[in-house]
Amino acid sequence: MSLSSNLTDAPREVDIIIVGGGTAGCIVAGRLAVADPTLSILVIEQGQDNYNVPTITNPALFLTHLQPTSKTALFYKGNKAAQLAGREAIVPSGGTLGGGSSINFMMYTRAQRSDYDSWNTPSCTDFAKLETYHGEDPDNVHGHDGPIHVSDGTFRSVNSESDFINAASDVGWPEIPDLQNLKSNNGFQRWKRFVSPDGRRQDTAHKYLHPVLRDGKHPNLHVLVESLVARILFDDNKKAIGVECIPNPDFQAVTALTKQPKQTIKARKMVVVSSGACGTPPILERSGLGDPSILRRAGVPVVVDLPGVGRDYQDHNLVLYPYRTNLQAHETIDGILSGRADAATLMEKKDKILGWNSIDISAKLRPTDSEVEALGPEFKAAWDQDFKPVPDRPLMLMGLVSCFLGDPATVPPGQYITTGNYTGYPYSRGHMHITGPECADPLDFDVGFLTDQHDIDLKKQVWAYKKQREIMRRTKMYRGELSLGHPRFSSESPAACIETESALSEVKDIEYSAEDDNSIEQWIRENLNTTWHSLGTAKMAPRADYGVVDASLNVYGTRGLKIADLSIPPVNVGANTNSTALVIGEKAADIIIRELDLATQGAKL
Repeated sequence: MSLSSNLTDAPREVDIIIVGGGTAGCIVAGRLAVADPTLSILVIEQGQDNYNVPTITNPALFLTHLQPTSKTALFYKGNKAAQLAGREAIVPSGGTLGGGSSINFMMYTRAQRSDYDSWNTPSCTDFAKLETYHGEDPDNVHGHDGPIHVSDGTFRSVNSESDFINAASDVGWPEIPDLQNLKSNNGFQRWKRFVSPDGRRQDTAHKYLHPVLRDGKHPNLHVLVESLVARILFDDNKKAIGVECIPNPDFQAVTALTKQPKQTIKARKMVVVSSGACGTPPILERSGLGDPSILRRAGVPVVVDLPGVGRDYQDHNLVLYPYRTNLQAHETIDGILSGRADAATLMEKKDKILGWNSIDISAKLRPTDSEVEALGPEFKAAWDQDFKPVPDRPLMLMGLVSCFLGDPATVPPGQYITTGNYTGYPYSRGHMHITGPECADPLDFDVGFLTDQHDIDLKKQVWAYKKQREIMRRTKMYRGELSLGHPRFSSESPAACIETESALSEVKDIEYSAEDDNSIEQWIRENLNTTWHSLGTAKMAPRADYGVVDASLNVYGTRGLKIADLSIPPVNVGANTNSTALVIGEKAADIIIRELDLATQGAKL
C-alpha cells in the first residue's frame, strides 16, 4: 500500500495502528519503522498528503493555511462565550499529514526546564536526537545531528529586528543570545526557526515519514490519508485490538451509492492515538473512554470510567496589534499576502524571501515588582504563588511578525508590523467533548479563555498591551498604530492611536486612565484568540487527579493503547508548543521501542 487515500487499499491487520499523522504521530511511525523494518505499521490521517506541497514547504506562504477555505487545517468552533463578548472562538489545528508542524508559524521556542520537571517524567528535555541546530550553542543544550533543522532560513529582516531589539532595551529588556536554552528568561532574542538553511519548512512528515516511505526498505510502513477513525475497538479484557474507519467526506464524495460502511482494521500489538488536544478526546469518548455522564448523554456505552478525557483544555491566549511602518517592500511579506508579489513567480526565481516565516524576534517576559503591585492584590497573590518562586517562568510571550496579520483588503497597501502577545500559563480552562457517537456529530467545545477567578489572565494581557506599545513607539520604523487593531480610546486621551510621518523622539510612557484600561479590557475580550497551542485534554497524571495516561503513555484502564500528542502535558509550557510535540513524539517512540524489545538496525533518519 505505502501511501493511499483509498480506505479499501489499507491492510486489514497490522502490528501497530497510529491514529493521526500529525507532528508526534509521524515521528513515532518513522522511528518504529527504522527500529524494526519487519514491524507492520499503519498511520491513519484524516487530512491529505503533504508531500512537496508548495504552501507547506515554502515558509513565507504559511498564512494560506488559516484562510477559511483551507483544506490543510481543521477549524474547531468553540461555544458562544459571554466573557469573549459573545464570540464563538475558532481554534485551527493541523489537518494534513505532518499536522501542526506542516501549517504552523515554524517558531523555534522551547519550554523551560521547570516546565518539563513538573511533568515528573525523565528525559523530556532530550532534544539532541531530533535537532540539527545551526547556531552557537555555548551551553551545549541543542542537538546537532537530528532530522529537524533549526536555522535562520534564507532571509532575515535585519533592520527591523535590530530596531525592535534596541527599543526593547530602552524599555528595560535585554537581548538574550539564546532564550531556548531551557533556563533563560525575561528578554528578547533574534530567534531561529524550524526552517532549514536552504529555506524549507521542517515538518515531521517530510523529515521522519516520507524518507522512510520512499527508501524501498520499509514495505511494512503504510499511510492512509483522507480517512477518519470513528472509534477504537477493544476485546473483553479492554485491550485495544483495532479501529473502525470511514472515508473523510471533506475529500471524498459520499452519496447513497458510494457511501461505504465503517471498515475495521485490526492491530496485533498496539494502537497509538496521536490526533492532538482537540482531536484525541472525541476519538476516546466515541470509543467509550471518558466521563460516564458525558458518554451516556452522547449515546456511547461506557468501556472505561475516565473522567479526565476532554477536561482541562488549555491554550496560550493571543492578541495581535498592527502598526504602520516605513519599512521597504522586501522587509515584510505584505506583498505576498496582498498579491502584489506573485508567489508562483517567486518560486520560479527561488526568491530567498520564500524561506522566511516573517518572524525574527521572540521574547519571554516578566513584570517588575512595582508592576506586579500595580496590577492589584489578587494578581500579586497569584504571582507570589506561581511565578516569583520560579524565576525561569515567563508571565507572557511576545513575537514580532513582519506583516499585517489580517485581511490585506482591509488596510491600505504598505508595509506593516504586528506584535503578538500570548499568555504563557493561563489559569483559564475549557473542555472538549462529544455530543453523539458519530464523527459528524457536533462537538461541545468550550475554549474557556478568560474564565479564571479574579481575571488574572485578562490583567496579564492588559500589562502586555502597554509594554509592547511602548517598545514599538520607540522604534525608528514606527509610523503609528493601525487603529482597527487597537482599543477604541477616546480621541481626547493621551492613549489615542496616531499616525505620524516620522519616528517619535524623546518618547515618554503613555499614562492610561481608568477609562483607557476599560477600553483595553473590552478590546481584549473582543479579540483574544487561540495561539494554536491546544494542550492538556488527556493529561499524563495520576488517575485520581483526572489523569488519562501514565508515565509510559498508557491509557488507564486499558491495554495496548497509548496517547502521543499535545493532549498529554499535565501543565502548560512557556513556549510555542511545536518543540514539545516533537519531544513527545520522540519520547513515545523510545517507550514503544523499549517495550516491544525492537532490535535497532542501525539505520538513521
